[in-house]
Amino acid sequence: MSFTGFPVAALDFYDDLEVDNTKSFWEAHRAVWTESVKAPMTALVSDLEAEFGAAKVFRPYRDVRFAKDKTPYKTHQGAFVSVAPHTGWYVQVSAAGVRTSAGFYNAEGAQLAAFRTAVAEERRGTELERILEAIAAEGYEITGEQLKTAPRGYDRKHPRIDLLRRKQLFAGRDLGFEPVVHTPELLDLVRDDWRATRPLVEWLSRI
Repeated sequence: MSFTGFPVAALDFYDDLEVDNTKSFWEAHRAVWTESVKAPMTALVSDLEAEFGAAKVFRPYRDVRFAKDKTPYKTHQGAFVSVAPHTGWYVQVSAAGVRTSAGFYNAEGAQLAAFRTAVAEERRGTELERILEAIAAEGYEITGEQLKTAPRGYDRKHPRIDLLRRKQLFAGRDLGFEPVVHTPELLDLVRDDWRATRPLVEWLSRI
């Protein structure tokens, strides 16, 4: 099955789920999720697999064991191509439409230490700065969780302190609910976004 776009029903489904995030709603509308959300998302990442690698299409259920919010279902559907631990390309559909991104999430321990060591080093750190500047100049948003202060062992006046404070680092953009998200042309837009952010993914993969 080739990708033909996300139907309007996919966005409407998440609009309704945000209002009624219950098992009874889910069971009554499971077929809508299967046909209008899961199937096109699976087709989208399958069409991208030859270039970027196989993607994981995430389960719709939230892990609520330790969460204050006990609503059982995610209000978005994501898929992720992993090329290194917690690092790769991402695409998501929700009531807000479609978003693409690339980078790393949930870095801890040795992985986070390796990232900071590379950022602090002049050659690799300035290389990452140039990559991010070029990506931002193309209209992509640089985001991700940060510490409020300098990480232990680093000078708060370091020239790349903004990057050293990062616990996550993403480059992405919202495609929203523009008409194109309902068409096969969305495949080309996601491919273009992932290609544009490839230098960031490759830099992170090397370190």
